[in-house]
Amino acid sequence: MTLTGEESAVGADPLEPPLSAPLRRDLGWAQVQRMSQSAAYRDDGLLRRIRATAAIRRGTRMTKVLSPAQVAGHLGGWLPYGFCYRSCDIAHLHDPRDLSLLRTDGTGEPAEVAYALRWRAVDPIDYEVPAGPAQPGLALLPAHSRVGAMVLGTGFSPSTDELVPEYVTAGFADLPMPANAQLIAYAPGGEEIVLYTYQPEQHGWLRLAGPRWRPLLDSLPGVSPDREYVPCTTPGSAKLVGRINDKEYEAVADPPDEFRVRALTRAARYPVGTLSRRAEQARWRNTPCWVLQRDDSWARLRLVRPDGDTLAATGARCYERGVYEAWAPVGELADHHIADLPYAL
Repeated sequence: MTLTGEESAVGADPLEPPLSAPLRRDLGWAQVQRMSQSAAYRDDGLLRRIRATAAIRRGTRMTKVLSPAQVAGHLGGWLPYGFCYRSCDIAHLHDPRDLSLLRTDGTGEPAEVAYALRWRAVDPIDYEVPAGPAQPGLALLPAHSRVGAMVLGTGFSPSTDELVPEYVTAGFADLPMPANAQLIAYAPGGEEIVLYTYQPEQHGWLRLAGPRWRPLLDSLPGVSPDREYVPCTTPGSAKLVGRINDKEYEAVADPPDEFRVRALTRAARYPVGTLSRRAEQARWRNTPCWVLQRDDSWARLRLVRPDGDTLAATGARCYERGVYEAWAPVGELADHHIADLPYAL
């Protein structure tokens, strides 16, 4: 038997293979759901095989549920990072009160309106399961050092009745924003409204929501609901680069098939022959980190694999679920370099 979300059909979309489980007389849906919520099954082979069916492909739609403050952050230039979900796995959750429980900022109380960022995955290597072996320390962190819901370590989100596989961006990295990413809202009653869509050439957001939805924009801190175009003011900590005939260009991804030079004129948007994600990395106090921003004296760092030892060594603070950051003197950084992580086109 196959276990899927209410609105997913087996084989309906090859970019979004359904979560499936070998249900039988002695293994029902309720038992699988209970297994997903128990630390005793973190290393269970059957549960891992079920979790592995929730595969990410190039072009899979991903969703991160946001607070109003996080929406404003993305409008200002934040990139996708941290905990997220395949859109097909939460497609049956329309009610804002249900979706708000998936927020990552520690204020997951049921809300009248829910917000989310939705984008298409550039490559499966950008995502990992928040459990062993990729992230073995997350589930062991004490409650006083966490923000948001606890991490079960089974690869599924905490829930009393849902079976929702969760992901994190690989090493909690910032991912370059793909073309046509969307900031969306779910109104009371479950109606989905696309508020903004991302325009990579201009590095900004085009408003799509009309006057009817002005109240949804009024609740976003620091955001003018009258602006039809919102330019990003913060440069991202990661970008895409590609090559054409050994010459390097900044690139734009429009998954699953289009990877091109970033150019204002359409005629200059040539397809690139190679594609890499470029980001800054370093080690601080023997802890691997992403360098998110820096000046001549200080650097803002994000831990790649947070656990008890790395938190003790760095004093990193949890800013949202699973995301731990710290400031460090630039002179103390080791192995400080620019890394290119190639994709296979």
